[in-house]
Amino acid sequence: MFTLASLSSHRALVWLAIILAAATPSFAFDRPETIFKVFQFPSDKIPRIDGDASDWTMVPVSYRIGSDQLTDDSSRKQKFDAKNLEVSVRVGWVKGLNRLYFLYEANDNYWDFSRTDLHNDTFELVVDGDASGGPLIDRQHPNKDTLPPADTYFPFHGVQAQNYHIFTPHIGKDWCLAWGSQPWIKELPWANAAQSFNFKPGESGHYTLEFWITPFDYAGPEGPARAVESVLRENKLIGLSWAVIDYDDVNAKGSAGFWNLSSKHTMYGNASELRAFRLMPLEPSLTPALDARWSFKVLDPTRRLVAFQDESVGPVTTWLWDFGDSTTSQAQHPLHTYTKADHYIVTLKVTSPAGTSRRAKIWDVALP
Repeated sequence: MFTLASLSSHRALVWLAIILAAATPSFAFDRPETIFKVFQFPSDKIPRIDGDASDWTMVPVSYRIGSDQLTDDSSRKQKFDAKNLEVSVRVGWVKGLNRLYFLYEANDNYWDFSRTDLHNDTFELVVDGDASGGPLIDRQHPNKDTLPPADTYFPFHGVQAQNYHIFTPHIGKDWCLAWGSQPWIKELPWANAAQSFNFKPGESGHYTLEFWITPFDYAGPEGPARAVESVLRENKLIGLSWAVIDYDDVNAKGSAGFWNLSSKHTMYGNASELRAFRLMPLEPSLTPALDARWSFKVLDPTRRLVAFQDESVGPVTTWLWDFGDSTTSQAQHPLHTYTKADHYIVTLKVTSPAGTSRRAKIWDVALP
């Protein structure tokens, strides 16, 4: 028999971490054998949200997710008919921004969008930015039978994963219903959308929607002050899925079709039923052959000790740091102690078979 107190401090922390990890619920993505890709846009080619799909021509066809990936798990077992409706979705991101960009295109033989309620052709999107899984709507709250409705909605619905009920097209109403207690997430500076089409209700035609959203690990009813954005980084897996709802009769009470990227239509309220998406690095064709990049962190202001981190792109073979105080280093990730307070110009020069590249930062390193 032992207690945490009987262990060394280090061993106690390790043991506690193991216990917590074992107690943490885990889940597998829906159909985890397939991981979809999220295209990384270069920082100088961020798509303009204007309803014009030309910004997306650089995205390889392997990123496109079409109608053939959608399913209907209801009793109707409807199949997509390209003569009736055909859709295409591409997803992107930009390194350094916690945003997901979408291009949704659809050809429909009957567009239904004349009413002001939920009866509208719809692209319903669910995102779980930290892939934590679990229910995200009040009707799926684990204690919904014992808690008051307010307690299953305001602190829960859409808080840890978000559902966007996007109206296609949207005319005379908001571009989407942010389904939960945080409608602010559909507005700037957390989201933006633009559409392009040339048809009237009941007509056929091609529809283009560009938009971006901000996924949140926490988006509570208090508003954005306490919200926590999901941090997006290369190779991270996120939970993502969508449904396409197609109304073919403006007077019908029900929907003519409801298809999902997930194999379960209840993914709209359960993040454990979402598909896995990976935030991809830049495509090789968009990556520079060599580019000097670096960052730094002041480890000890009193001693003026600074850690420099090489983040260069390309097959670097040599590094030459000039710390701006007449000293240099050929280490990849050097530590350097400055002898006096000042603002310094630090330069990194890297070489590779592709040539040389230099990056200087003027007075970023400022020490007391």
